[in-house]
Amino acid sequence: MAKSIKTTGKKRTQRRPAKVAKVKAKRAFARYKEAIEYLFAQTDYEKQEKLRYNVTTFNLKRMEKLVSLLGNPHKKIHTVHIAGTKGKGSTATMLARMLEANDYKVGLYTSPHLVSLHERITVDAKMISESEMLGLLNRAYAPIEKIAKTEPPTFFEIMTALAFMYFADKKVDIAVIETGLGGRLDSTNVIKPKVVGITSLSIDHPHLLGDTIDSIAREKAGVFKRGVPAVTVQQEPAAMNVLRSRAITVKAPLSVTGGDGDGDIDFSQRFETSLEDGPHTRICLTTPTSKFEHLRVPLHGKHQAINCGLALAMLDKLKSSGFEIDNDKATEGLHKVSLAGRMEMICDDPRIMIDAAHNAASIRALIHAIGQNIPYDSMVVIFGCNNDKDVEGMLRELQYGADKVIFTRSNSAKAMSPQDLADMYTEICGKMYQTALSLGQALQLAKSAVSREDLICITGSFYLIGQAKMRFQPTQPLQTSV
Repeated sequence: MAKSIKTTGKKRTQRRPAKVAKVKAKRAFARYKEAIEYLFAQTDYEKQEKLRYNVTTFNLKRMEKLVSLLGNPHKKIHTVHIAGTKGKGSTATMLARMLEANDYKVGLYTSPHLVSLHERITVDAKMISESEMLGLLNRAYAPIEKIAKTEPPTFFEIMTALAFMYFADKKVDIAVIETGLGGRLDSTNVIKPKVVGITSLSIDHPHLLGDTIDSIAREKAGVFKRGVPAVTVQQEPAAMNVLRSRAITVKAPLSVTGGDGDGDIDFSQRFETSLEDGPHTRICLTTPTSKFEHLRVPLHGKHQAINCGLALAMLDKLKSSGFEIDNDKATEGLHKVSLAGRMEMICDDPRIMIDAAHNAASIRALIHAIGQNIPYDSMVVIFGCNNDKDVEGMLRELQYGADKVIFTRSNSAKAMSPQDLADMYTEICGKMYQTALSLGQALQLAKSAVSREDLICITGSFYLIGQAKMRFQPTQPLQTSV
C-alpha cells in the first residue's frame, strides 16, 4: 500500500476532491484499435518536417482548456518536472525507481517511446494497458472534439492529458513528468510541481529552440515556478547565467549539483573498475539533509553520473516538502535501474548495442562511455538521424569514435537520406563510410565487416533504435502505430 506524505510526523494525504468534467462523457470507441487510430490521426509535431515554435503551434491555453474540461486531473496529483536537452528520461527513471523503493506509488511520463506508445505512461514501472488506454480515450473524446471545433489539440497534448487522467485514476502519490520539447510552451508546463530539475543543456532542435545555448536555456527555464525549488547540473556559463537570472525573476530557489554558490549541492564523481562491478562510476552527494557516499551509478557513462546526481538532489528536495525518504531504500531502488535504449546490448553474436544519442553532446558522451566501459577491437556505427537536429555537430562527434560508419534512415518522415549524411560526413572528415537504404541492409553490411571482438553500435535516432529493438526483441504485446 502506498504511504501518505508526512510533514510534521503525522501521516496525511494531500488530495483534492475530484471534480466533474464540464463536458459529459461520450463513448466513442468500442475497440482499442479504433481509439488508437483516432489518437494517431491528431496533429503530431514529433513527425512533422516543417514546424514553427510559437504560442500558436504550442499553445498552453489550449492545453489548459483541455485539462479543465477533463476536471483538471493534474491538480489532483503531486508532481515533479524535468526539462533539459539530454538525460531527461534517465534522470526521470532513476528518480522514479528511488521513490518506488520508498513505498510510494509513482507515475512516470516520458517521451518519445522506442517500441510501444504505452511506454510513455507507467505506474510503478508497469505500462498502461490497452483497456485502460481505451477507457481514457473514451472519456476524453467529447472534450477533445469540443476543443477541436476551433483549435484541435495535438497528439502530444492529448497524450499528456491522458497521463494526468491515468495518474489521478491510479491515485499515485507522485508523478515524475518529463517535458516533450523545450519547456516554456510544452504541454506538461501546466503543472505546479514540488520540484523542478534541469538536465544538461546543449544545442538540439536549433530551428525551433534557437542555435545558441542561452536561447536553449531560456526555453528550458520556462518551467521554473514561483516558490518551487529547482535543481540543475553544471552548465556552460551562458546557460547558467540564464537559468540563475530566470530563477531570481520568478523567485524559484535554484541549486546546482557541483556548484560553489550559496545553496548549491556538494557533488563529485569518479570512474573505477572492480572485479565485482567491472567499469563503473561512483558519486558522492551531500546536502544538509542527505548524504550519499561512493554510490555506484547504475548506468554507464560520466553523463549518467551527472543525471544520477540530479535525481538524488531532486529526491532530497522532496524531503523538504513532506516526503519521507529513506536513503538506504533509495539506493536499493537506484541499483535496480535499467533503461531500454541507453547503451543496451541487444545481440551477443555479433555484439550489437543501441543508444538513443540524438544530439552532438549525446554522441560525444556515448563515444566516451563506450571507450570507458566496453572493450572492442573495432566499432562500426550504424547511424541515422532526423533533419531537425544539429546534424553537422553529431557527425563531427561521430568521427572520433567510429572506425566505420554506415549511414541509413529510420521510418521517420523527418529522416535524412543516407547519401546526404554521407556527403556531409565526407566534408567534415573524409573517413570511410557506406550507405544503406534500410536498417536491415545496414545490419547486413555491418555483420560482414566485424569479428567477435568488434562492436556494432546503432544510434542517432529514437526511431532507428526502436526499429532495431523490434528486430531483435520482437515480442511486444502493445501496439505502437497504425
